[in-house]
Amino acid sequence: MSTPTNLLFSTTDEWVKVEGDVATIGISDYAQNSLSDIVYVEFKVSVGDTIKKDTTCVGVESVKAAADVNSPVSGTVVEINEALVDSYADINTDPYGSAWMLKVKLSNPSELAGLMDAAAYDKFCENRSH
Repeated sequence: MSTPTNLLFSTTDEWVKVEGDVATIGISDYAQNSLSDIVYVEFKVSVGDTIKKDTTCVGVESVKAAADVNSPVSGTVVEINEALVDSYADINTDPYGSAWMLKVKLSNPSELAGLMDAAAYDKFCENRSH
């Protein structure tokens, strides 16, 4: 499992990359691996929407299961990766790169303190697989 050290992670397997006051959000390598082959992506929010932490913002379906992607932060959606609707397989091949899902302008940056760094997330995932 690959866990970039420049990201923060939630206990529901989303990652966050913060640049200024904008958070880019996606799902972790652990999550995509658990889901297996992704076959469908549906955005449940639009640009301009205000979302709260832990709100479902994307739905993904795989050959094994359907899963909700929750926003690990609160804010305003400023960009959606519409390309994923057609290139959903990128979630399996590049979860931390081209498969980012949304960008959110943070309304409460203090929420970031509740997320895990890469080392803590690796340990969290390790404990779940035993």
